[in-house]
Amino acid sequence: MTQILTLSAREQARLVRERHISSRELISAHLERIAAINPVLHAAVEVQAERALEEAAAADRELAAGSPRGPLHGVPFSIKDSIEQGGSRCTAGTWGRRDAPPSTADATLVERLRNAGAIPIARTNLPDLLFAFESSNLLFGQTNNPYDVTRTCGGSSGGEAALIAACGSPLGLGSDAAGSVRLPAAFSGIAGIKPTSGRLPRTGHFPPAGGWLETLWQIGPMARRVADLIEAMRLLAGPDGIDPTVPDVPFRDPQHVKLTELRVAFYTDNGFAAADGEVSGVVRAAAAAITSAVRSVEESRPACLAAAYDLEMKLIGPDGGDGMRAYLRELGSSEVHPLLTGWLDKLEPYRTDLAGLARYWAELDAYRAEMTLFLRHYDVILCPAYIHAALPHGESIRDENFRGFSHTMAFNVAGWPGAVVRCGESTTGLPIAVQVVAAAWREDIALRVALWLEEAFGGWKPSALFTAAR
Repeated sequence: MTQILTLSAREQARLVRERHISSRELISAHLERIAAINPVLHAAVEVQAERALEEAAAADRELAAGSPRGPLHGVPFSIKDSIEQGGSRCTAGTWGRRDAPPSTADATLVERLRNAGAIPIARTNLPDLLFAFESSNLLFGQTNNPYDVTRTCGGSSGGEAALIAACGSPLGLGSDAAGSVRLPAAFSGIAGIKPTSGRLPRTGHFPPAGGWLETLWQIGPMARRVADLIEAMRLLAGPDGIDPTVPDVPFRDPQHVKLTELRVAFYTDNGFAAADGEVSGVVRAAAAAITSAVRSVEESRPACLAAAYDLEMKLIGPDGGDGMRAYLRELGSSEVHPLLTGWLDKLEPYRTDLAGLARYWAELDAYRAEMTLFLRHYDVILCPAYIHAALPHGESIRDENFRGFSHTMAFNVAGWPGAVVRCGESTTGLPIAVQVVAAAWREDIALRVALWLEEAFGGWKPSALFTAAR
């Protein structure tokens, strides 16, 4: 069973489908795993043991009757505690929702995974109202990194990343407005993707979509293996008739991407925050390795990348954070985590008036136009997900560290898809990922390249915590 826990969701589904293991046995093994690791990681804030076992028994009966639901039949998945699930409380990690009533319905993407046969097993930790690059809040405390518990697993989808990395779940859902899927995946050594803005419905996310943040964020799948991201995107993509931002753009099959035709650009310094030597070395090694598989590889970057950080902050905080503070008061969040306070304080320099907001939007248009021109010469970009390996707890809010999140912010602002995959590690054994970015709606290219890099460098590897908890 220990070996089965390390397998991809697709492989676990195959074992269930071929009757090598029952869904109930698979769910039980994951529940035992969570019980072993969660006291150390604090990744899961709600473990749904009884309900998951009942659904697993039903899945086994359906399979025996020849009626599997879909490609993930009988396999567990986890859900960030900002994505609604019928019958469970969705807190978004904020004090004002500590007594929120259970959600009355599944979010669209939860429903789609369930329709494919997957079974919810746990809800996972995150920062206060999702706003921090570490997963710590006043309700559930701090989530630790599976490779070094003195380090953060990142945020805001940090509980997801930590649980998946430690084999408590094979697949999960996170969300990303500034790097909140990609950064935790990178810090925890798993794979994740922020899809194109507007690719996946955000119906059932809390806080809901809307306002000037609309253009920056997406829900995205997270897993130990890139193949599971591809499977999840197939299942999740498409409009739901509720979220008006999602057009009916088909998801393309990454297996149809011809690597030999791709023109690759890479960089380690975005002109605003250069990656350290270890991260730079991993990105350069990835670029060197893929040279023989693609049409061309060049060190190059869009000149406008240096403006990405300020532009992200302008779009989040044109009111200096006042809207967020008012929203917290409306929710009853009379106490706020210091990491969220730190975020809001950083927005004050970006306060502006209506004319200033119009200028911000003009800057966004110019940025996206320049980024699009860059792709006249390249099809995919390899770059850091962050400037260091996982940070010590509490260090993300320091200015010199916070600037490093510009590497993920750049593609929230662009609206492009970005995947991350582990391609190396630090001298202290912390995972280091490469970010793989492609043009809007070309998740197929980003995932195909990420899959190649995973095969070349090995991708996810068990941590010492995995060995200790066996």
